[in-house]
Amino acid sequence: MLALSAPLNVTIRELEANTAIVTWEIVEGDPVIGFAITQQKKDVRMLRYIQEVNTTTRSCALWDLEEDTEYIVHVQSISMGGSSPPSDPVSFRTPRESEKLASTGPDEVSREAMEQAVQLRVGELIIIVVVLVMWAGNSTATQPQHNTTTV
Repeated sequence: MLALSAPLNVTIRELEANTAIVTWEIVEGDPVIGFAITQQKKDVRMLRYIQEVNTTTRSCALWDLEEDTEYIVHVQSISMGGSSPPSDPVSFRTPRESEKLASTGPDEVSREAMEQAVQLRVGELIIIVVVLVMWAGNSTATQPQHNTTTV
């Protein structure tokens, strides 16, 4: 039975204060049926072990991370015959929550700013509708009554 190769090009993507996505590639021809990921805070002995089988995915979400914390990740391929050696370690640091919200350029708009703008527009629309309804109600109540009498 052929030994599996360690996953290649392990990369961290979509890095946020509390989540990240780890991606990797496998050597073509390896009979991979799943993966295992070890995630560890730097300088801490505890680690999280994530294992998925019956999948061909080459990515995994890391969740419940702590902001401004350094982590080390290894990925292993799994086959019917066992696991590959671990990939080279990949280190990354989660940003602070405030860094995630900070704009990096004058043209960059954060998702939070867009949500606030939409909420503001909805609030303005509600006020306009209320004013129009009140105005329409007052205008019909204050219209002079025309009584026509014939002599």
